[in-house]
Amino acid sequence: MVNRHVIGAHYGLRDWLMQRVTAVIMVAYTVALVLLLLSIPSDFDGWKALFSETWVRIFTQVTLLALFLHVWVGIRDVWMDYVKPVGLRLTLHVFTIVWLVACFMYSVKVVWGL
Repeated sequence: MVNRHVIGAHYGLRDWLMQRVTAVIMVAYTVALVLLLLSIPSDFDGWKALFSETWVRIFTQVTLLALFLHVWVGIRDVWMDYVKPVGLRLTLHVFTIVWLVACFMYSVKVVWGL
C-alpha cells in the first residue's frame, strides 16, 4: 500500500464549479446594471431611485458575495501554488479571510445603508 500525501487536490471540481457559477452571477449583474443604467435618468436621483429597489439591493449583495467567493478561490490557489513555507501560507490565508469578511461586512453597510 502506498501512502500518498495529497494537499489541495480535493478542491478541484468544487472550486472549478464555484469559479464558473460566481462568474455567471457577476456577468448577469453587469449586464443587468448596464441595461438599468441606460434606462434611468443619468443623475443622482435616478441612481438613488434604482438602488432604493429591494431587488436591486439583493442582486447587488448576492453579486458582491459571489465576487468575494470568486476572489477567495483564486487567491487561495495562488497562495497554495506559490507560497511554500506553511506558516507564511497559513498567515496569508487567515489575512485573506479576515480581509474578505471585512469587505463583505462593509458592503452590507454600503448597500443597505446600515
